[in-house]
Amino acid sequence: MDNQKGNLYLIPCTLGDTPPLEVLPLLVKKAIEEIDHYIVEHEKTARRFIKGIHPRKSQPSLHFSQINKFTDESEIPSMLSPCHEGFDVGVLSDAGCPGVADPGALAVEAAHRQGIRVVPLVGPSSILLALMASGFNGQNFAFNGYLPIDKRERRQELKRLERLSAEIGQSQLFIETPYRNNQMLESLVSTVTPDTQICVACDITLPTEYIRTMPASNWAKTKVDLNKRPTIFIIQK
Repeated sequence: MDNQKGNLYLIPCTLGDTPPLEVLPLLVKKAIEEIDHYIVEHEKTARRFIKGIHPRKSQPSLHFSQINKFTDESEIPSMLSPCHEGFDVGVLSDAGCPGVADPGALAVEAAHRQGIRVVPLVGPSSILLALMASGFNGQNFAFNGYLPIDKRERRQELKRLERLSAEIGQSQLFIETPYRNNQMLESLVSTVTPDTQICVACDITLPTEYIRTMPASNWAKTKVDLNKRPTIFIIQK
């Protein structure tokens, strides 16, 4: 590998409006202080995060490339050009760890193809924090992303995940668009068997954090408003 190349740093950010240094290590602050080139989901969000970490950093000196679900993959290799000029590049997600359920993974893939060293930094992942707090199987688990929006297809997928959990003891994690969280929980409770365990992990690391694990039969009697609150759902049979 060419030692003159810059590195690609995967820089975690907060999961909400938590003061950054309450949940992020100093190594993240050091990386932000030294890096001026970034690959981000949204420039405005990234600038706000960088300013929160390092208020005195010169904003005009920052360079941003945007990567999201609308990005043409052919544009991604050129986003790493600063690395070939000896500059480090940072990848920032809108929340949590870049590259995990995040379009930043495409930049990481391109970096490996170009022989650029990839450096992951420690920070909060809502997926892993939810699994840690669930009490479910942490040896065998799967993150399934978003489930189908169509009610019939969603019920079929929930039944499939429940069967899979029962067959191989695998914890099944998934998410929903925040404004549909309440409907997802209702659908989940009415679809799985009453003894299936459900964990709802909401607003992780925030003052409003809510994490509960109990059988579907108990959730049927529980009132909780998840509307517009980032939530991880986990089931285990």
